Amino acid sequence: MDTLTDADPAYSAPPVITVTTLNQQVARLLERSFPLVWIGGEISNFTRASSGHWYFTLKDDAAQVRAVMFRSRAQYAGFTPREGDKVEVRALVTLYGARGDYQINVETIRRAGVGQLYEAFLRLKEKLSSQGLFDADRKRPLPLFPRTIGIVTSPQAAALRDVLTALRRRAPHVRVILYPAPVQGQFSADKIAEAIMTASRRQEADVLLVCRGGGSIEDLWSFNEECVARAIDACAIPVISGVGHETDVTIADFAADVRAATPTAAAELAATPRADWLGSLSSDAQDLRRAMRRTLSEASQGLDNASRRLLSPSAQIRHQRMKLLSMAAAMTHAVRTPINRQNLVLAQLQQRWMRHRPDMRALRAQLLSDQRHLNTGLCAQIKARRDALGALSAQLEMLNPQRTLERGYAIVRNAKGEVLRDPAQVKARNKLSVRLAGGSAEIVVSSVQAVLE
Repeated sequence: MDTLTDADPAYSAPPVITVTTLNQQVARLLERSFPLVWIGGEISNFTRASSGHWYFTLKDDAAQVRAVMFRSRAQYAGFTPREGDKVEVRALVTLYGARGDYQINVETIRRAGVGQLYEAFLRLKEKLSSQGLFDADRKRPLPLFPRTIGIVTSPQAAALRDVLTALRRRAPHVRVILYPAPVQGQFSADKIAEAIMTASRRQEADVLLVCRGGGSIEDLWSFNEECVARAIDACAIPVISGVGHETDVTIADFAADVRAATPTAAAELAATPRADWLGSLSSDAQDLRRAMRRTLSEASQGLDNASRRLLSPSAQIRHQRMKLLSMAAAMTHAVRTPINRQNLVLAQLQQRWMRHRPDMRALRAQLLSDQRHLNTGLCAQIKARRDALGALSAQLEMLNPQRTLERGYAIVRNAKGEVLRDPAQVKARNKLSVRLAGGSAEIVVSSVQAVLE
């Protein structure tokens, strides 16, 4: 048997690739084979690099995988995971080429179990927003002077103690009505909605506080139910939502007329401190007293000025009589002067008119004479024109072709309508048209004879 050597042209050595090329091809294969997928596990070996990237291990009871979340994605995470946290990540399976390590590139991270609740929160928020429940024009203003404040919360909640403490400190004169309802647990959302509707139906309070303390999203979920949002929207009195801490946001916050960061803040929004109102009233009273004194002082000065200008009735009558006589004389002079001036102008115009007025009798006689001459000349011209017209009419009658036809003559035309004057224009069997005095006739020529001279 022959042995193949490198010199044999039929022998081809297998291709050789670098490690870098190998890792790149494997990375592309993994990225094509595994699309973005949600993975759940526990955080381990978490490190935050100076560049802002996160490096950690995601593990469960039987396996683990390295993970990296770059700064451009980590800044939108909303929280920083800690060792042992249960999380869910949306990641791309790939390979880190420099070390040849299989890893996942994390796009999104959330706490385990929160994802479904948050998605439900977003769906309900979008639904109610599209129906207009969160529109700004539906929000009602809070009353300026509430006499009674209603509170919907649990009697055992720490939020109730915070609200009562704040109201007792700020507005001890305000009456408080509690509409008890559980703030978490099964059927708590229905109980909260029922308490809100009870407060709306009774209308005992001027403003209603719906509140509870902070907690996880699961603890606050009763305030993310649709029935609670609908009850707040249908409530006949303004509603303040004070659920959780400052960073907690619920559907009830969007549906309420005003959102407060905490239950205590809700109490502060509902009632202005009594000391502030008393201070404002005291300041207003001082302003009113100063304004009244200023008004009285100005009125007193005005009275003194009026008394100095006041005259006795008889003196006022004499002054007015003198003024009336002066005005009557001025009016008489003002009326008579234009009349006299116009009378003078009228007399001058009459004199000028008399000097330039024409002699109408002579002009009328001349007009009658010219009219007689004109009539005589017109009659002579009309008679001469009529005689000339008669002579021309007689001549025209003599030249009328119809009179020639009546004397026995005829007009002969060929098929083209041409008048025939010479027998040479006629041939046997030609069709001719003959015009007579009483009408016309179509004839056929049997023969043609020339006239011998």
